[in-house]
Amino acid sequence: MIPKTVEEESALLKEIQNKSLPVRLKTYFRLAGPGFLQSALALGGGSMASSLYLGVLTGYSMLWLQPLAMLLGIVMLSALGYITIVTQEKPFHAINRHINPVLGWAWAMAALLASIVWALPQFSLANGVVQQNLMPGIFGANGLIGGTGSLLIVSLTIFLITYSVTWNYNRSRSGVHFYELLLKGIVAVIVLSFIGVVVRITLISGSIDWAALGQGFIPKPSLIFRPAEGFVPMLDGLTDISRAYWTELIVNRQQNVLAAALSSAVGINMTFLFAYSMLRRKWGKEYTGLMKFDLIGGMLLPFMLAVSCVIIASASQFHTVPQPGIIDEFPANWQPDAGQMNEYNRLIENRIIYEFGDGGISAEEVAAFANSLSREDHIMAATLITRDAFDLSFSLEPLLGSVFGHIIFGIGVLGMALSSITLMMIISGFVICEVFGRPHTGWEFRLGALLPGLGVLGPFFWDHAYFWLAIPTSIITLMLLPIAYITFMLMINNKALMGQFMPTGKNRIAWNILMTISVTLISSASLYMLWTRGGMWGMILLVVFLAAVVLIPRLIPRLSGAVPG
Repeated sequence: MIPKTVEEESALLKEIQNKSLPVRLKTYFRLAGPGFLQSALALGGGSMASSLYLGVLTGYSMLWLQPLAMLLGIVMLSALGYITIVTQEKPFHAINRHINPVLGWAWAMAALLASIVWALPQFSLANGVVQQNLMPGIFGANGLIGGTGSLLIVSLTIFLITYSVTWNYNRSRSGVHFYELLLKGIVAVIVLSFIGVVVRITLISGSIDWAALGQGFIPKPSLIFRPAEGFVPMLDGLTDISRAYWTELIVNRQQNVLAAALSSAVGINMTFLFAYSMLRRKWGKEYTGLMKFDLIGGMLLPFMLAVSCVIIASASQFHTVPQPGIIDEFPANWQPDAGQMNEYNRLIENRIIYEFGDGGISAEEVAAFANSLSREDHIMAATLITRDAFDLSFSLEPLLGSVFGHIIFGIGVLGMALSSITLMMIISGFVICEVFGRPHTGWEFRLGALLPGLGVLGPFFWDHAYFWLAIPTSIITLMLLPIAYITFMLMINNKALMGQFMPTGKNRIAWNILMTISVTLISSASLYMLWTRGGMWGMILLVVFLAAVVLIPRLIPRLSGAVPG
C-alpha cells in the first residue's frame, strides 16, 4: 500500500534503512517515481530513432554508446538530486542567487526549448506508427481517410490524449501517483515489446551474431571518425572518388546519430524534470537511497534494455543490407516508397556532383553518368537510404508474424511517443511557473503545458522518414546540454548554497572526478557538433553566451534576485 502522506512515506523509509536489501528494494520500487519519469522521457523518439539508426549504420558495434551516455547523465542527475533534497531550494532560483543568473535562465529556457523542439519528432513518430503499423487500412497513405485528413485526425487525437493527462497531473497527490503508476506501466510495455522482438528473432531465425553483439558493448570511439567495419568490404570495391564520397557520407551520418544518442539519453529538459519532480513529492535527506535506486532501477535498466533491443533488431535486419526493391525486384507485398526512391536518386546525384562540382555538369549529363556508375555505387545508395519504423516492422514480419512485426512493435513505439509528449508538457508547465514565480498548479501550469503542443505541426512539414526528424532535433539539444552539466558542478562546490551538506574530503574528490568526466565528454561532443554543424556562427553564439555569463551579473547585479524563490 502506498503511503498517503509525505510523513508516512518518510517514516517508512527511515524504518527500512537497516533492513535487508530485498525489503528495501521492494519498498523503493513502490515509492519510486522521478526515475521512472526520466525513463519514460528518455525512451522517446530521440532514443528510438538513435537506436534504429545506430543499428542501421554501425551494426552491433555501438551498443556501448547509449548506456555510457546514460551513466554520464546519472552522475549529473545524482548531483542535482542530492543538491535539491538537502537544500530544499528550487534549482532555478538557487542558480540565479548563488551561481550565475545567466546560467539559471539559460538552463530554464534551454529546457523549455528542448521540450518544444523534441515534441516535433514525437508527434511525427506517433503518426508514422499509427499510419504504417497499427491502422494502415484507415489512416495509411492508401487508407480510408488518407493524406492530410489522417495527419490531422491522428495529430489532434494524440494532442488531446496527452494534454488531458497532463491537465490532471498536478490536481492532487493521488493524481501524481496515478500518473507515475501509469508511466511505470508504459515503460514496462515498451521494454517488454522490444525484448519480445529480439527473443522472437533469436528463436525463429537465429540471425543474431551473439559474439559480435557482446563485443558491441566494448567502447569504440574511433567510429566517430571512420565508417563501421561492416562497410569496409563494400567501400573497398569502389573507385577512389566513390570511396571518398561514401565514406564522408557514412561518417557524417554516424556523427549525427552519435550526437543524437548522447543528447536523447539524458536531455537538458530531463534535468529540469528530475529536480522539480522530487520537490513536488517533498523528498528530503532520508530519500537519498530511494533516489539512487530510482536512477538505476527506474531509469538506467529499462532504458538499456529497450534501446539495446532496438539496436539489435535493426542491426540484424538493415546493417549493410540494401533496401529491397530499389535496385532489384520488389519482394511480394512490398510497395515502393516514393520518398525513399527520391532519396536514392538524390544520393546518386550527389555522388556525381561530388566528383564534378555543383553547376559543373548539366542535368542530362548527371542522368547519363548515373547510368554509368558501378553497381557497387547503386548498392551503397540503396543501403544508406533512411529507414523508418515501417521498414523495420515489415522486415521482421516473416520472422515474427504480423502481430509481433506490426502490432507489438507499434504499441511499444506509440507508448514511447505518448509518454514523452506528456512529460514534455509537464516540463514546460514547470518552467513557465518557475520563471514567473508561480505555484506549479492552475492556469499558468496548464498554459505552459500547451507549448509542446506545437509538435502537432511536425508531421505536416516533414515528409521524410518520420524517425529521422528526431536526429536533427537531438543534435540541437546536445549543444545546450553542457549548460546544465557545468552549472550542476558549480552548484555542488558552492559553499553558500550547500552549507553543511557540501561534500568534503574523499567524497568531494570522487564527486568532482566523476562530474569532470561527464562535463568533459559531453562538452567536447557539443563543441564538435557546434563547430561542424554551426560553423563560424556557432562559435560566435558561443562567445556571445560566455560574454553574457561574465558581464551581465556585473552590469545588472540585482538580476540574480529579481525572481522570488
